[in-house]
Amino acid sequence: MDEFEKLLEAERVSVERFVRFRLNSKADADDVLQEIYLAACQKFHKLKNKDSFKAWIISIARNKCNDYFRTKAAQYEIPIDKITESELSDSRHGVSVVDAVRETLSLLDDKDKQILYLYFWKELPQAEIAERLNIPVGTVKSRLHTAKQKFKTKYPYYTEISKGENAMQKMPEFIPEYKIEASVEAPFSIKWEELMGWFLIPKLGESLSWGMYDIPSRKCSHIYDMRVTGKAKVHGIEGVELTAREAPYSGKNDVINRTFVAQLTDTHCRYLATLRNDGDVRNYITFLDGDEFMPNWGFGENNCGNETNLAVKGDIKRAGTVVTSADKGFLLDIVGRYTVTIGGKSYDTVCVMDIETYNCGVVSEQFLDKNGRTILWRRYNRDDWAIDRYRKKWSEQLPNNDRLTVNGITYVHWYDCITDHIL
Repeated sequence: MDEFEKLLEAERVSVERFVRFRLNSKADADDVLQEIYLAACQKFHKLKNKDSFKAWIISIARNKCNDYFRTKAAQYEIPIDKITESELSDSRHGVSVVDAVRETLSLLDDKDKQILYLYFWKELPQAEIAERLNIPVGTVKSRLHTAKQKFKTKYPYYTEISKGENAMQKMPEFIPEYKIEASVEAPFSIKWEELMGWFLIPKLGESLSWGMYDIPSRKCSHIYDMRVTGKAKVHGIEGVELTAREAPYSGKNDVINRTFVAQLTDTHCRYLATLRNDGDVRNYITFLDGDEFMPNWGFGENNCGNETNLAVKGDIKRAGTVVTSADKGFLLDIVGRYTVTIGGKSYDTVCVMDIETYNCGVVSEQFLDKNGRTILWRRYNRDDWAIDRYRKKWSEQLPNNDRLTVNGITYVHWYDCITDHIL
């Protein structure tokens, strides 16, 4: 048995559970699994760190499932590309409902998919929908009500949805102009207590708003209001419960509320649970639930979380736009000291880089001030990230965006995040 077969055999159950959880049809799931194994075998020689095999093959499985849903969408004429143009991740490193929406749609029948698409994505009035489908307006209202109820029942997150609602605190419509200048001074050590990817410190009384900005347009796509709502326990471990309220900047679509539990200690910050909506049941998925939790929310050995006491380790080294790293998992390190000037204010920061710890093909820069608060967060995609879906390399899609070379591979700047801490 060669190395690939040994690694695959060790993770086969996890991959099958991942796929069968998402696909209703056993026959379709079997077909997708064969595509995953074939793709993994063909690409295995490109995997440099064999310790990350599980995360790597799960990312292949996720992409193959996405391709499956895209094909199904074409059958009932829902242009899924329009729904997923800004696909992000719903995890400890940011949030988007794209994957969950696609997967939930796949569980509905064709009539429900059709009515939801026409009403929410095409934003057609009910009278026009009735004309297009050649049915009475009363039938449109009835079908729309039924489809929304079915979607809400199957949607895997606890949500409170109201079309057009957006009473959230406004972040700027465009990210302020900024400049990042390398400092000759040595990087300082910091106490970083923020939740990885969500920017809120999980302590009682904390709240925060932040925005996500497309580059190069610099326009805000989504706004998030975060709040710690109280104490919580998960399997006897004490933490706090947090809510995250998300809405598009335009306010035209649904507002989505999420709930999760996190824990902050003197040395680490970690997620303990996330809340999913299974019909009328509030179902917490916790750190003991293995592959349902760990790929998106877990970090570190046995989900120890990210370290809060940060100092230069030397695992990641940076010279300008050239980055090199050690051959190990969970690559997160301070790579330099920078002055970030944004909105007319200057901040003395250190840059914390994360290399593919949560998503194969994604690198992030996080500029933190001496208080351990995020001044600016920037995401980069490997040039071929999700190429099966987007059909172009990122250097072609965003030719004028900044680039990094990480271990000889090109990564392209995609979007930024800022919080109300700097406003």
